[in-house]
Amino acid sequence: MSSLPDGDGLVGLDLEADSLYRYAERICLVQVCYGESVDLVDPLNGESVSPLIEWLKTARIWMHGADYDMSLMIREWGMVPPVLYDTQIAAQLLGYERFGYASLVEQFFGVELSKSSQKADWGKRPLSETMLEYARNDVRYLLPLASKVEEKLKELGRYEWFVESCHASRDRVLAREGEEKEFWRINGSGKLRPRGMVFLKSLWEWRDGEAASWNRPSFMVATNKQLIAWSDVLANEGEIDLSPKMRPDRRRRLLQAIELAQEVPEEQWPLRVKRERHRKDEAFEEKLKRLTSKRNGIAEKLKIDPSIIASRPVLEQIVGERVQPEEILLKWQAGLLGY
Repeated sequence: MSSLPDGDGLVGLDLEADSLYRYAERICLVQVCYGESVDLVDPLNGESVSPLIEWLKTARIWMHGADYDMSLMIREWGMVPPVLYDTQIAAQLLGYERFGYASLVEQFFGVELSKSSQKADWGKRPLSETMLEYARNDVRYLLPLASKVEEKLKELGRYEWFVESCHASRDRVLAREGEEKEFWRINGSGKLRPRGMVFLKSLWEWRDGEAASWNRPSFMVATNKQLIAWSDVLANEGEIDLSPKMRPDRRRRLLQAIELAQEVPEEQWPLRVKRERHRKDEAFEEKLKRLTSKRNGIAEKLKIDPSIIASRPVLEQIVGERVQPEEILLKWQAGLLGY
């Protein structure tokens, strides 16, 4: 991208990363569209992204399914553009059941996009012409699509909902990236007893070290499902089945990790994360039923998925009076539900 245009500040943006192939994922390619132009910026070929980053801070950005991309931007660029709109959020608020980018391009423009490079290794060079064309198509229709959905949102009186939802999505990603996390508490770990969590923590650290030294994604060493299963077996003093194909040095380090976990004294075992639960009595269930029915009725009239207004866990928190509605709902959601 040799020069940055003044333009109207309207920019379509997408990123390609290599998370399926490397431990330390990187932004491998940046696709930018403005007006009728499409540019590809290649940071792995030594192309500086600093001018682009500064430009994006002043632009009105459109992306599709931007959550993951925003996390990448924070980690590598230390920023997320202040004005970032998401065509996926727009499509959901308009009631589209198929709201993937390729599906929307087909529905709006009658163009069927190839998915051949969806899981390609974007960290390899040179990039094939097939991959480059796939990358260009990922933003080629983004601004025309943005124009279409923006118009429909305004026609239906949902544009303010959309803007608030996009701001909230950006804020959630910023908050999430700023949190201190116990990464070893993977999905499914809540069912383990404290002794099982001791093994899980040690096994996760073993896997992370193996993945880092190999520079491959952690799932290539062992899946989350395997770690949970192994931890449960070990907590019950059983023996885990290991693949005969596992490298001897990797097996040795795994057995060392298990031994270390076995030596952790009980007073140092991790505790389960306590989640506040409301006792579900008849009054609670009846109130939840009424609120759910109200939400579903509103969603049916609007022809959108009910969870877009409020998910069941959100409704349970409101009914259980664990939070005030305005603390957990966006303004447009609270307004629809009468709060």
